[in-house]
Amino acid sequence: MNRVAFLGPHGTFTEQAVGEFGLADVELVPVASPAEALDAVRDGRVRWAVVAIENSVDGAVTSTTDALIESPGIQIYGETELEISFAIMTRPGASLEDAATFATHPVGYQQVKKWMAANVPGAEYKAAASNAAAAELVAHGEVDVAAAPRRAAELFGLEVHADRVADITAARTRFVLAGRTGAPPARTGNDRTFVVFQLPNEPGTLVGALQEFAYRGVDLSRIESRPTRAERNTYNFFVDLVGHIDDIPVYEALRSLYLRASQITFLGSWPRAKGSGAARTRDNAARLRAAQEWVDSAREGA
Repeated sequence: MNRVAFLGPHGTFTEQAVGEFGLADVELVPVASPAEALDAVRDGRVRWAVVAIENSVDGAVTSTTDALIESPGIQIYGETELEISFAIMTRPGASLEDAATFATHPVGYQQVKKWMAANVPGAEYKAAASNAAAAELVAHGEVDVAAAPRRAAELFGLEVHADRVADITAARTRFVLAGRTGAPPARTGNDRTFVVFQLPNEPGTLVGALQEFAYRGVDLSRIESRPTRAERNTYNFFVDLVGHIDDIPVYEALRSLYLRASQITFLGSWPRAKGSGAARTRDNAARLRAAQEWVDSAREGA
């Protein structure tokens, strides 16, 4: 049985993403936050967690990135991307013109706020724990309008006034499959690696760390800093790398980064989602392999 924790209630985009990973014999376990989903994996209550990690409109989902570093023993094994658009829904018979309040998840709000300002200008925004939770608030009469997946309207008996709403067309959210720490999936040639590190608070340390990737031609698809919340003026640097830890350029860059970092956490290597583009480390891998062979032969007196 694959027990999978996801941001609930039922009807969220995260629940939809669970189905994209092709897991067999799934039991869905709705939870209230990404942190709770990852904690459930760490505590052994579920085998997997599916959490949103990045949105093409609003960037990193910070509640997830913070939870990843605060949940030791967690690793990412896969990813998928969903195109995101929303249905606008009310209780049956209610009108948008009379709406005074509107709810959706804060990340979702960034994707529909222009539409809402143009079509429901008098509605006050209220943050919800998830998009489906916003639909549940409407069903309970706590807010007037929700922006949520269309399936949430079906689950909570709501009326849809507009569908496929998105301020930016083709907006996408990336979701990851997280489990307990273990061996990463095999290298595919089009992979992603995720690490988090801290650096000594000294001039030039970040530049030096990033040069380890630049020297080896390793592409950084995303870098973000977040306060450690443990000590003032200390930061975690979250870095997405294009490539697998078994790729020689990535392997060597991470080895060198370890020597520079005051703390480093490996959060996984896994196949990139379809449509993410091709890896750009393979040509450099051949050169580095030749360089390694040359050094080995020199050490052996050849």
